[in-house]
Amino acid sequence: MCGGGLIPILGKWSIKMNTHRFSFVFSLFIVLAACSFQSCKKPGNAKSAFYYWKSSFSLDTKQTDLLKTAANNTLYIRFFDVRWDNLRHEPFPDAVINFKQPVSNLHITPVIFMTNKSFENISGNDVDSLAVHCNTLVNQIAAKQNISYSQIQVDCDWTTTTRERYFDFLRSFRKLNRRHLEATVRLHQVKYKERTGVPPVDKGILMFYNMGRVSADPKQPNSIYNEIDAEKYVAHVSRYPLPLDVALPLFSWSVHIREGKVIQLYGQLGKKQLDNKQNFEQDDSIYHAKKSFFLDGIYIKESDIFKLEQMDEATVKKAADQLSRYLPKQQNRTIIYYELGNLNLSEFKAETLGKISADL
Repeated sequence: MCGGGLIPILGKWSIKMNTHRFSFVFSLFIVLAACSFQSCKKPGNAKSAFYYWKSSFSLDTKQTDLLKTAANNTLYIRFFDVRWDNLRHEPFPDAVINFKQPVSNLHITPVIFMTNKSFENISGNDVDSLAVHCNTLVNQIAAKQNISYSQIQVDCDWTTTTRERYFDFLRSFRKLNRRHLEATVRLHQVKYKERTGVPPVDKGILMFYNMGRVSADPKQPNSIYNEIDAEKYVAHVSRYPLPLDVALPLFSWSVHIREGKVIQLYGQLGKKQLDNKQNFEQDDSIYHAKKSFFLDGIYIKESDIFKLEQMDEATVKKAADQLSRYLPKQQNRTIIYYELGNLNLSEFKAETLGKISADL
């Protein structure tokens, strides 16, 4: 325990001292105890980075400035998805990234997003072939853009039924790619690691968001992050056997509810659109449609409900503070913020993100 041993040792010394010397030692004890406490709370040396998840890569001036200032141009770019083709009965690459500007000044880690359905349907004999195709496509994209990468990340929300095939894929891909391999890990996979298994990779990326259930009940807490749901899982983080980087959310969405059912999630509908008093009646983060109309191509029916689930700087900091109580300190940790492509730049500042990262 931090600071342990100071009280009994100084207590023995103080028995033989006069009042003046005791006062000095007591003051020294306060200073040492404070320093010891601060060492427990000492910020780590974590670096910041961003995800980029859009299929077309292009940064505007503000995004470029934030990436440089907050993350030293460190970017995790989703190169492509792997999805299951029901007609051809095979996995296929989808939403392959299209670069519309040079990236030679960026420190890029390729990311492959893989649907769990792909591993539900693929045969064990085809896993090695899938690894070959993924490795080939990653390297083709990287070569075309002159991207030299030293690590790669795979994102998949695997289950107990797909665990074996997914882990076999990771082993095969690792042998082919020969770079530092990372895999995303959800909170439920941390808590139930004996059941879900630990991926055979060099490092895990703890996805510290999307921890609650998206509910049609407007009274339910924020499903992106809320302290109560997080607390059910977060204590298990300290016992996870992989070194962990962390992904934190910078996004918001609106939950579209009609007749007690969730219709859709909309990332493009935010406070700016919903605050229109001609269209909506507001009750805190809940918006009731006053009439039927179209908004940004979305049909909204009278009495529809929109629940705005937001992440702002204060909420992200709260999430980081909660996680920091359980996350073991480690060298060379990266905090990856999701995500730069759709980020509301008015909500987040480089200095604040740097402080949040330092605390982890």
